Amino acid sequence: MALFHPDNRNRSDRHKKIYAYCEIAYTFVDVSAALLFVVGSILFFNDATVTIGTWLFLIGSILFGMRPTIKLYREIMYIRLGDYEDVAGK
Repeated sequence: MALFHPDNRNRSDRHKKIYAYCEIAYTFVDVSAALLFVVGSILFFNDATVTIGTWLFLIGSILFGMRPTIKLYREIMYIRLGDYEDVAGK
């Protein structure tokens, strides 16, 4: 099994379930981060809300950083299901 290969998600029903859960998490994180950036941008128009806007940008940035983490988690879960040969380069 090669890491990040698109066919990995179809190896078994368990792989499909992991893929589906990770896609839901990925989409939730993506939408949340985008919303925080939009709201943070709006808050920057008023001097009284700049601090709150800055915090929303920070939280949105952290969420965007979670995107590759979710993909890496998915691949680690695939490896834990078995078929280590291709991962080790054999």
